[in-house]
Amino acid sequence: MATTGEVQKKAGKVWMTSLLKLLPTRRRLNLDPSNNLYFPYEPGKQVRSAIRIKNTSKSYVAFKFQTTAPKSCFMRPPGAVLAPGQSIVATEHPENNAKPEKTGLKFKIMSLKVKGSIDYVSDLFDEQKDQVAVEQILKVVFLDPQRPSPAMEKLKRQLAEADAELEARKKPPEDAGPKIIGEGLVIDEWKERRERYLAKQQGEVVADSV
Repeated sequence: MATTGEVQKKAGKVWMTSLLKLLPTRRRLNLDPSNNLYFPYEPGKQVRSAIRIKNTSKSYVAFKFQTTAPKSCFMRPPGAVLAPGQSIVATEHPENNAKPEKTGLKFKIMSLKVKGSIDYVSDLFDEQKDQVAVEQILKVVFLDPQRPSPAMEKLKRQLAEADAELEARKKPPEDAGPKIIGEGLVIDEWKERRERYLAKQQGEVVADSV
């Protein structure tokens, strides 16, 4: 039979476990907007939403989207790995223009701490389910594009940023220019090859004359 002290200790553990469940998980990501995804409501037109995701932790973090309508919308990117302090603008693209009260469309964003800079694969979240945290469940809100509002202005700005980031990723890396070896020694590769060629030619002439 358990003593009074053991019963109190057990009750204390149960209470503490219940309290920890109520406390919010420390978030790894900062979301802007934080609770909603805003879409311009324009019947007959393809609409998009945007959200900026920033890694506010000191570790590399993978994120992943889930939606209540996976067959009628898609996310770009659907997930990624962010370095500490890194941010990205993700865009959501529904394939219809139904109002939210009819669709109940929602997006869930999840995060997972990962070791270093690795390539993103969705299997990461299946392999480490116990380490996955739900950052937020985002509700869809449609806006009237003809009615100015802070949310509409922010959406336009973030969509422009997302398009700029996408174009930047498409561009090939810029040429770093001539190689620098040591301090102040710049080697022009074309000039170097020409000098080697001339030296070789001169060597062949000398050999023929001997």
